[in-house]
Amino acid sequence: MKMAISKLIPTLVLFALFSFDVGVAHPGLGFGWGSNNPIGGSFSSNLYPQFYQFSCPQADEIVMTVLEKAIAKEPRMAASLLRLHFHDCFVQGCDASILLDDSATIRSEKNAGPNKNSIRGFQVIDEIKAKLEQACPQTVSCADILALAARGSTILSGGPSWELPLGRRDSRTASLNGANTNIPAPNSTIQNLLTLFQRQGLNEEDLVSLSGGHTIGVARCTTFKQRLYNQNGNNQPDETLERSYYYGLRSICPPTGGDNNISPLDLASPSRFDNTYFKLLLWGKGLLTSDEVLLTGNVGRTGALVKAYAEDERLFFHQFAKSMVNMGNIQPLTGFNGEIRKSCHVIN
Repeated sequence: MKMAISKLIPTLVLFALFSFDVGVAHPGLGFGWGSNNPIGGSFSSNLYPQFYQFSCPQADEIVMTVLEKAIAKEPRMAASLLRLHFHDCFVQGCDASILLDDSATIRSEKNAGPNKNSIRGFQVIDEIKAKLEQACPQTVSCADILALAARGSTILSGGPSWELPLGRRDSRTASLNGANTNIPAPNSTIQNLLTLFQRQGLNEEDLVSLSGGHTIGVARCTTFKQRLYNQNGNNQPDETLERSYYYGLRSICPPTGGDNNISPLDLASPSRFDNTYFKLLLWGKGLLTSDEVLLTGNVGRTGALVKAYAEDERLFFHQFAKSMVNMGNIQPLTGFNGEIRKSCHVIN
């Protein structure tokens, strides 16, 4: 018996060493250390925060260095990068499909209604990708760059941080139709918003907290003009708009023309990530219909959540961080699925 055990032990040791080495040498395979033992939060089983610990340990530092410069130059960029991740994840999962340009085989999501002449920040993603390719060639996916840029933008705007699961791979396809049908429109009803979020496996808390991302950034006149002049098809404004706010918006957004004029989504602190967005909703100063219906839609708990986040910024920050992890877990490509693009704009 002792002899049998002594023969078995070296075999087990070799197996253990081999298993660890494969996981370290090929972190993109989605197994090895940590893949099924994530730290905190609700992580997808194939995504984990330490994914680049050995293959590209400086990844987040590189991302943050580029973001600091870009956001210092243009504070609005933080909101643009947060939105880029959101619009990516809602169309065939968090796979960087939104970054692909038109080609012989790709109909770009950039040309979809919710994205055309509106989605931006591509040059910042390109700069991050170029620096990562210099440091760690073909290692960090464009999908993970979008997730890291969204978190970094939130932090640099004064918002919360969170432990970010990584290991997404990049798609070889895009869905123009998916972008046209799955991304919530600015004039959405509360029921429409809930349906679109539930389709992605997200709940009311996710809907309201992620909408709080509108605490930074701006919107074009074309997205809220209907509220000012013809909200219900009767040539009347939206009666939920606070009067002085309504007149201010009319001066920015005339009845005809001016569609690309912009207004802050949070007029009180448009570049600072805080809970003022929710306070403004309570005061009738939400910019988009899809903002205001969170309070006035009278469906489920969304109104109560708006009030809770308006009263307690820490509660909002906690739920926003949790919901960003939930959103980042939507249908990621992992293991041998997808690829690591050399350029985020084209498939390899």
